[in-house]
Amino acid sequence: MPLPSFGRLGTRTNLKAVSSGRHRDAAKAAAGEAGEVEDKELTSYLAALAPESAPESTGTGKRFGEAQVYQLRMNLIASQQLKDIAQERNISPQALAQEWILERLSWESQSSSVQDRRQSDVDTAMTDEFHFPADAFDEPVAGRR
Repeated sequence: MPLPSFGRLGTRTNLKAVSSGRHRDAAKAAAGEAGEVEDKELTSYLAALAPESAPESTGTGKRFGEAQVYQLRMNLIASQQLKDIAQERNISPQALAQEWILERLSWESQSSSVQDRRQSDVDTAMTDEFHFPADAFDEPVAGRR
């Protein structure tokens, strides 16, 4: 059995180079014949539709500062409820979910600060310090002289 030659195509494989196709060459020729006239109206229309810096883009991250993106996976029922409520409020489900999460975080931070204050009050109440009224020792004890 002969060894394969890596530099040439074998006779059994019958491989041919892929051509670029007739139609591609025809399109290039047609563009060359037309002189490639630019449609300024079409160009400006397309530029208006796709501005260079999209306001919702997170490409550079500069528009949103140090914001981070989270994916949220919900079951079908919860997802439909979110969509229905968002539609009632005329906002997107993403905006509604973000609003709810930010509200909950605010609530949690307020709740934890109140709980911290209560805990510090309990901690000071459980010490061995005793506070007596200022005039408690001014008068002698009855029965003693």
